Amino acid sequence: MSSADTIRVRLNPDGTAVRIFPDGREEPYAIPEPDYARLDAMTDEELTANALSDPDAQPLTDEQFDRMEANARIRRIRNKLHLTQAAFAERFRIPVASLRDWEQGRRVPDSATLAYLTVIEREPDAVVRALAAE
Repeated sequence: MSSADTIRVRLNPDGTAVRIFPDGREEPYAIPEPDYARLDAMTDEELTANALSDPDAQPLTDEQFDRMEANARIRRIRNKLHLTQAAFAERFRIPVASLRDWEQGRRVPDSATLAYLTVIEREPDAVVRALAAE
């Protein structure tokens, strides 16, 4: 099947779904309910085999997992401090574009930056004092 033949489904913010045809047409789409009885009857091995046979449900690579873990951690640190991306970036002298890229998973911070983020996470006031002393 070529990409020209592919029919996609989009989930809208309001929870409704639409089927998108190659020509751009859209029509409402009812998401089928899972057959829980069939799933409950399957062994762990059968569930794993079914999941692995789905090309859209492959396990994360180590790189994908690291990126996902890093962006969630950075967002968690920033949210814990109740700061916007711009305020966090300014306070800790991090380029806001880099912070945005990390949080959105486009890039993974290097090991020195991860160490700096650990210090910010554990002792944010000490980092602010140290940066103010310059």
